[in-house]
Amino acid sequence: MKINLIKFNTDIGKIKPETLFHEENKCPFCDVENLKDIIETDGGIIFLKNKYNVIEGADQFVLIESGDCDSDMPNYSDEHMKRVIEMGLKQWRKLLKSGKYEEVLFFKNYGAMSGGTIKHPHMQLVGFPKLNSELLFFEEELRGAVVKNLNGVEMNVSNCPRIGFGEINIVPEKNFDIETFSQFIKIGVDYLKKYFRKNLSSYNIFFYHKGEQIYTKIIPRFATSPYFVGYNIHFLPNNVERIAEELRKIYFK
Repeated sequence: MKINLIKFNTDIGKIKPETLFHEENKCPFCDVENLKDIIETDGGIIFLKNKYNVIEGADQFVLIESGDCDSDMPNYSDEHMKRVIEMGLKQWRKLLKSGKYEEVLFFKNYGAMSGGTIKHPHMQLVGFPKLNSELLFFEEELRGAVVKNLNGVEMNVSNCPRIGFGEINIVPEKNFDIETFSQFIKIGVDYLKKYFRKNLSSYNIFFYHKGEQIYTKIIPRFATSPYFVGYNIHFLPNNVERIAEELRKIYFK
């Protein structure tokens, strides 16, 4: 059976800070003065090593997006959003080119259903010395009903979803405009939180690459279908074109 089976250290996992379900707990990312192993900063954007390395054999990093614990991408100015994405892409590419890792994952957890533990907006990068890249994603999952093509960046609604519902893809060409790319990600998150499903509070963002080509997928998170969890059955909803049209009407009049 071809799978990426990675060891997880549950002893470290037990002592990790958790603020998603217990907001009274102290947020480690707000305590900037006591952050260690900082690699680079850009104002309130901080890239550092993860103190709680639960993935055995891998190197984990954190990209703190903002100094505001209660903020999120839809609240950022366009300039701040661009700087967050620029920092993330820069560090991702550096790790990929370092020669230390066979693969580097770059993703964001947001909300209680996303698989994260910290409320404060952040992204993660994880470098794996050994990992089968061919099993991480399929290019078909990044195609779909086109919402907008602008400045070398495409936004689409997936018609071959990884899980099933409301998956938004951002696919840039090689020489793409970073402002448009970051703005499309911001729009995708804003749509899912405000319009896709009332009171949606959780989502993931996943970045992929194949050579120099990069892709981004934004997935709304709620209780995952037992068909997918138990049998790896993916649903294709009948509202893909309707979501694409709604995105056009709201954001690209």
